[in-house]
Amino acid sequence: MSQPKAPHVASLDNYYCLGRSGLRVSPLCLGTMTFGTEWGWGSVESTARSIFNRYLDCGGNFIDTADGYTDGRSEELVGQFIQERGNRDQIVLATKYTFGVREGDPNAGGNHRKNMHRALDLSLKRMKTDYVDLYWMHTWDGVTPVEEVMRTFDEVVRAGKVRYIGFSDVPAWYLARAQTLAEQLGWERVAGLQLEYSLIERNIEREHVPAAVELGMGICPWSPLAGGLLTGKHQRHQFGEGRMRSVSEASHEVFGRYLNDHNWKIIERLAYWAQQLGKQPAQLALNWITQRPGVTSTIIGATKMAQLDANLQSLDFKMPEEAWKDLEALSRPSADFPYFFFLGKTRASVYNNVPVRPEAPWYRGELTFSSAQAD
Repeated sequence: MSQPKAPHVASLDNYYCLGRSGLRVSPLCLGTMTFGTEWGWGSVESTARSIFNRYLDCGGNFIDTADGYTDGRSEELVGQFIQERGNRDQIVLATKYTFGVREGDPNAGGNHRKNMHRALDLSLKRMKTDYVDLYWMHTWDGVTPVEEVMRTFDEVVRAGKVRYIGFSDVPAWYLARAQTLAEQLGWERVAGLQLEYSLIERNIEREHVPAAVELGMGICPWSPLAGGLLTGKHQRHQFGEGRMRSVSEASHEVFGRYLNDHNWKIIERLAYWAQQLGKQPAQLALNWITQRPGVTSTIIGATKMAQLDANLQSLDFKMPEEAWKDLEALSRPSADFPYFFFLGKTRASVYNNVPVRPEAPWYRGELTFSSAQAD
């Protein structure tokens, strides 16, 4: 049976440079952790193929996977789908390494040189390609020296196996040290930063967002719908279909921390505004995050075509200011130490109560020329 025609998505093919690099990516990136059924809740091959093709047909160009997603099946399917379309050079293909893949082998996981080369070679083999456009370090392992990581990243770029590099799930101090080393030693700089970010998880705004903007890293939020909690299908005492049903216990290491009274208030307020505006809660949540400072491309996933179509249309409207301010205020992270020193009367006393701005308001504006000046 033929698939319905792809919906018009006005903004998906408005591309942005990833951080301080020249790599152009779509504002929504297709995450493929749901490709494959090995984990019990993903998509079968035919559905994954349809989702993959629909995203590209709508103008998207950014595909994200990882060596461990569905035990390697995600990479295999992504590589297969790219081969079927025959457009490898038009796709920005990203994958990751770090998590262990062989029980009992201490070197088959981690950030170190041996594991990076091992993981990268296997990823290239699974995806049937000789290079990846963006290679992420999936998470900080806590032991490998940052110098070793950055030098090895530089090696794989110079070898032609990787075009750009990025970090995922690392401390802010770590990414600052890594980028400074790269700048000083002439190594490949970090172009992207993949972090959890959503209306109910905004902690990166304290350190990571300012660091990314200052150091030239484009932020790619993962779990912008908080594991599905911001889709509108889950209620305070009743979980709908999806993986949240299996992680609805507060003791769950990753998603259990979402389940508190404050976050349910955000979820319920999001549902209110969605109803007022005739949108889906997920569309509002994605619209909000794609416009946050430092964000280049937001990672979305889907197990059904209807989910993908709805999420892609999150770019095609402007949220009213009243709704924006309401959600912003309700979800704003607290100003804990030392951040309260940078606010209000304390900050004003630093400037002797005289208004001071870091730069003139037009400083970062684009220069415009009339046709006569341009000639």
